[in-house]
Amino acid sequence: MSSSVESQKLIPPSQRNIVEATLDIRQIRAFLAIADTGSVTRAAEVLHVVQPAVSRQLKLLEEDVGAPLFERGRHGMVLTPDGRILMEHARRALRELDSARMEIRPTPGSIAGVVNVGLLPSSCELLAAPLVAALRAQYPGIQVSLSVGYTDHLSRWLESGEIDVALLYDPKPSPGLSVDPLLEEALSMCGPAAMGLRSDRPVKLEALGKAPLVLPSQPHILRGLVEHACAVAGIHITVAAETNALSVQKDLVVQGLGLSVLPSVAISSEIERGLLCAAPIDQQEFSRRIVMALPTTRRTSTAVRSVATVLQACMKEAVDSGVWVDSRWLAA
Repeated sequence: MSSSVESQKLIPPSQRNIVEATLDIRQIRAFLAIADTGSVTRAAEVLHVVQPAVSRQLKLLEEDVGAPLFERGRHGMVLTPDGRILMEHARRALRELDSARMEIRPTPGSIAGVVNVGLLPSSCELLAAPLVAALRAQYPGIQVSLSVGYTDHLSRWLESGEIDVALLYDPKPSPGLSVDPLLEEALSMCGPAAMGLRSDRPVKLEALGKAPLVLPSQPHILRGLVEHACAVAGIHITVAAETNALSVQKDLVVQGLGLSVLPSVAISSEIERGLLCAAPIDQQEFSRRIVMALPTTRRTSTAVRSVATVLQACMKEAVDSGVWVDSRWLAA
């Protein structure tokens, strides 16, 4: 049996036609517009074409893939299971095409392209505005899209092509990622302001066992760090609540429902407003590195390299100026 036949057997029948189809870019744009708006009429308005043209593109696309892509529901056009499969791949393909077009035909004398950047929740507010402002000044032809997520999510998005460059916390080694350490930051125990924790008075690890904790959900790296360090030291901890949203994690601590462990940069605003206080944990492993990661499975465009350079410069400026508190620059 030939390798092509064998590879086809590995593709579920419901997806095989989608993989084999040759799709028209207008059909893809029409399909995504309908998926986003839930209506052929509104999709036509977004695309600035007449409604029959959108309906025809959808009909041709469904004939190409050999499956219905939408069902008419009470609230408009609803994607079928096959439609959801196609949407995931279509968005990625369209993003790559748009990026290639901007890189191939940039504004004369400038670098252009669409660059998707992944930022960490703890530092996204610190970096987003300086990054966008610097790119607008230095590379006006670059269109930047910012996504925020934890390290596990960002790593998957990098490898799948959904983002182009990302900041990660000590990611697990992967042949699909190239990483460069940029900075190291200390982790602190934080609590309501009335606790009186101070940055110049470190606390012992045992303090984490004396009150309920509010921690990130598994498999967050910080959660694993806290549980491992306390287990090794024989300290029993009680998790009062877990969450995958940093804003919720901080609010629960502000409301006095538990203590937490976070980098100081993530709570600097709350400390300034008198809502939280924090003290470094007197334990060597309670620090972590932030690395810049790029995928090794695809070419890094000039636009992506330019954004990565600007992002690194913004981070170094934040460290050098003291805005990124309790951090140490590692890169050359």
